[in-house]
Amino acid sequence: MGTLIGVLPGLGPPGALALLIPYATHISPVSALIMLCGILYGAQYGGSTTAILVKIPGEPSSIMTSLDGYEMARQGRAGPALGMAAMGSFIAGTISIFGLIFFSALFSEFALQFGPPEYFSLMVFAFIALIFTASEAMIKGMIMAVLGVTLGTIGLDPVTGANRFTFRLPFLMDGIGLIQAVIGLFGLSEILVTLETYVKQEIFDKKIKGLLPTLQDWKDSISPIFRASGIGFFLGLIPGLGIALPSFLSYGLEKRISKDPSRFGKGYIVGVAAPESANNAASEANLIPMLSLGIPTTASTAIVLGALMICGVQPGPLFIKESPQVFWGLVASLYLGNVMLLVLNLPLIGLWVKVLKIPYYLLSVLILLFCLIGSYGINYVSQDIIIMTIFGFIGYVAKKTNVDATPLVFGLILGPMLENSLRRSLQMSDGNLEIFFTRPISLLFIAIAVILLLFIFWLKRTKTSARDAEGPRS
Repeated sequence: MGTLIGVLPGLGPPGALALLIPYATHISPVSALIMLCGILYGAQYGGSTTAILVKIPGEPSSIMTSLDGYEMARQGRAGPALGMAAMGSFIAGTISIFGLIFFSALFSEFALQFGPPEYFSLMVFAFIALIFTASEAMIKGMIMAVLGVTLGTIGLDPVTGANRFTFRLPFLMDGIGLIQAVIGLFGLSEILVTLETYVKQEIFDKKIKGLLPTLQDWKDSISPIFRASGIGFFLGLIPGLGIALPSFLSYGLEKRISKDPSRFGKGYIVGVAAPESANNAASEANLIPMLSLGIPTTASTAIVLGALMICGVQPGPLFIKESPQVFWGLVASLYLGNVMLLVLNLPLIGLWVKVLKIPYYLLSVLILLFCLIGSYGINYVSQDIIIMTIFGFIGYVAKKTNVDATPLVFGLILGPMLENSLRRSLQMSDGNLEIFFTRPISLLFIAIAVILLLFIFWLKRTKTSARDAEGPRS
């Protein structure tokens, strides 16, 4: 299913995950987590299929793959490109699994020292890091994050039980539904935007054969695969960086250190192996902060976090100790999932090509139907469809104005946690804000957040000064 989501334009992992949350609440937590994470890393491979065959990246992380992968398809080497994408993802995924085992335990031990002040400072750092990665649109990112936090306060006050911003509407007393909001933001809005922009392109599917890369392909790619796996894994640990950035950086690194950089963009297999390895490693590394600290790093992991909380599982420092069957079930499933990607997807390439030929105006109707069912099927009230539609409009406007909706999702999920940590911290200190600066870990996160903020302002000021200086000359 994850591969199919990656192949199809106009839905993406966040929307698909949101649609599956209603089902996830009716199965065991370990099964729910395995299913949702399968969507996450399966979509990365599916995105590479469309990037190589159609030059339409199914996911943002596959943009760099399309540069060389599509050229390889034009040269009759679509098979080796798809094969290397799958094998590079398998190697990177295997490396990330061992990293998940080691770093999750390490993060958990570190997080055992956390109290409410440390969690508050960590969440502030996570928000600033998210905005830092979109420094070109810093103000927009801040507005979306604040909007998300504000929407997260709708409902009953957790301390006093008072109604907040409900406008005397009973269905708002439980707050804004996460599922309805995410389906609207990432599902409905994608349908509207894709229907506007989707253009059918030529699909190189007539001679997809010889899926095994040659010995020279392996010789060129094996070192980049390991380098990209390391880059993707460690960047995946940082909140806000997402999956696309590691693939961009790994591609840029390989081009910089290559003996012949001119080969990139002309059908060089390293241009497929490096970004595909990086995005797969990052997608699994994203799980570590979410499970160990309860802090999501992307919109997709934020939805998985929300699903786990709905299922009664609280990710955090005690997650491995309190829910070992969930954690080790996930670890085992990740390895099996990587093997399944390799075994299933190479023979299914012909099927994905046929799926790509289905007109999008037909697919959009099915996706819209799933969005409506997913929204209505939680509480069986029509107001949930209205909420989904409102957020769909917000997501549509955001996409048309180049605003990232991810900070809004972060705010919606982390907002209540941020508020609770702040209030508990102030109760501990009798209202004294010094508690955030007298505890070493809390002070560290706040200091890093302030440095990032200052760096963002410095970057914007530098670029503004450069534009002003170039104005008269132009």
